[in-house]
Amino acid sequence: MEVIGAGGGGGGGGGSSNEKRRRSLTTITASFFIHVVTGPWFMVFASFLIMSTAGTPYMFGLYSGAIKSVLGYDQSTLNLISFFKDLGTNVGVISGLIAEITPPWVVLAIGAAMNFVGYFMIWLSVTEKVAAPAVWLMCLYICLGANSTAFANTGALVTCVKNYPARRGVVLGILKGYVGLSGAILTQFYHAIYGDDSKSLILLIAWLPAVISVAFLRTIRIVKVDHHSNELRVFYRFLYISLGLAGFLTVMIILQQKFKFSHIEYSFSAAVVVLLLFFPVFVVIAEDYKFWRRKLSEFQNPPPFTIVTEKPPQLPIELESYANEEASRLKSAEKPDLPTPSCWKTALNPPQRGEDFTILQALFSVDMLLLFLSTACGVGGTLTAIDNLGQIGASLRYPKQSISTFVSLVSIWNYLGRVVSGFTSEFFLTKYKFPRTLILTLILLLSCAGHLLIAFNPPGGLYIASIVIGFCYGAQWPILFAIISEVFGLKYYSTLYNFGSVASPIGLYFLNVRVAGHLYDTEANRQLAAAGEKRIAGEELNCVGVDCFKLSFIIITGVTLIGALFSFLLVLRTRGFYKTDIYRRFKEADEEEEQNGVIAKDERNKEENK
Repeated sequence: MEVIGAGGGGGGGGGSSNEKRRRSLTTITASFFIHVVTGPWFMVFASFLIMSTAGTPYMFGLYSGAIKSVLGYDQSTLNLISFFKDLGTNVGVISGLIAEITPPWVVLAIGAAMNFVGYFMIWLSVTEKVAAPAVWLMCLYICLGANSTAFANTGALVTCVKNYPARRGVVLGILKGYVGLSGAILTQFYHAIYGDDSKSLILLIAWLPAVISVAFLRTIRIVKVDHHSNELRVFYRFLYISLGLAGFLTVMIILQQKFKFSHIEYSFSAAVVVLLLFFPVFVVIAEDYKFWRRKLSEFQNPPPFTIVTEKPPQLPIELESYANEEASRLKSAEKPDLPTPSCWKTALNPPQRGEDFTILQALFSVDMLLLFLSTACGVGGTLTAIDNLGQIGASLRYPKQSISTFVSLVSIWNYLGRVVSGFTSEFFLTKYKFPRTLILTLILLLSCAGHLLIAFNPPGGLYIASIVIGFCYGAQWPILFAIISEVFGLKYYSTLYNFGSVASPIGLYFLNVRVAGHLYDTEANRQLAAAGEKRIAGEELNCVGVDCFKLSFIIITGVTLIGALFSFLLVLRTRGFYKTDIYRRFKEADEEEEQNGVIAKDERNKEENK
């Protein structure tokens, strides 16, 4: 047997030509650019931009006053509209089902269209360019516009989780963090473009998120990710950039509270925000350049290989054919084709936690029921506080500028809650096997403090309450969606992700419309009667004083404690599951794929050099 060694080849003639060098450089540059924009990291960056404008429902407190005054609504009617906003935001089952059978770009395109149509019709109504719509029609408009957020989440966020399954807590935390920041981001853009016209804010949130989603339609997709050791380090770099953005927005909020900004100063602030939003692209280019340089080096200097000149003995064609047929028969005998049982028959026979549940198996499980109840109580309460911040501030006689500050503070701390819960829960889970379900319970207990601050209104209490409630509201979402993906698997995650959100508007309806809105109007009517006045039809109904929301938030505190109890029951049920290595199969799959890739690469090298 003769063995021949082979290595990298030398350069050819004519390479000294300047024209040839320029042409080669252009080709390499174009190839690298294509590699960047089609790579997985650029897809993550595009998801950041989509998420940074997807939180339009959280800005309701800034323009709800315009809706209430122009259309002459009382608080119960305004809270009903707010409920349909949150119904649209959180009921994204349709987007999940569409995502099961279509690529992500279809989901994003539908969401962009819904966003524009819904909010544009609200803008036309509030600016009185069309006749004042019926209440049910306003509810439909805001539900349609807010539902686009669910489509953006399903199209971008769920896709990223599927691309990085072993980093789902981190992915959920940072992407949900950008959603939480979107309120403060859009506020800077709104002041820079339209000044202080709250009606124009509605127009901004109609066109801007739609444009960004359309711009990245083909970028968001399921891609083959080359998982490597510094993957987590890259996500931490993204986190540091987003923290810088959050810090800058916080400084701007404080300065804008203290001083009156001119249009030029708002424009400068918005320009810095744009720069920080696009800064992650430099991390993307740096990471792709490292990968590109490594692959280029492997191509130019292939590893040595061995050519064997003697052929191994082969079976006669008849025997080889018989052996192949026999192997095929034995393989089919080991795994006989069995009819797939109906999904309804298996609905009450779920697999072990961590395996891929069907949609019905997940929905009929006790774990999902406990998650549903704790979310309905917890998120429903914090969202009621966020939606009523404008009215709470007005009833406690805070100036208009302070009310805008509350909304921005909620946005900033909403972001911090999301990234802190996502990254820290991932750290404690992987290092100490600390269950995410227990973290959810602790977050619910902390949110009770914020509700009590609103109920009793100590000096400066609303500032602290907006921080606590913003943090707790944001922190619940990455934990909830990570638990769903870990317990029920990723096969039907697009749908189950959106089922997890359904609980929020149910809890919100009872706590916001039936409790907060009803008790506010009752107190407002009592104050009118005590003053000897009578409400004129079509006139907005206002309440002043701590009693406007006091009883409401005492009730909300009690409901949130019940939600914490449901969450703790889930902790007891899943404590054994979280003691195991829940990401083991993904790590094994990556290792097997890496080994197969090495083998395939060796085979390709041999074939190319024969």
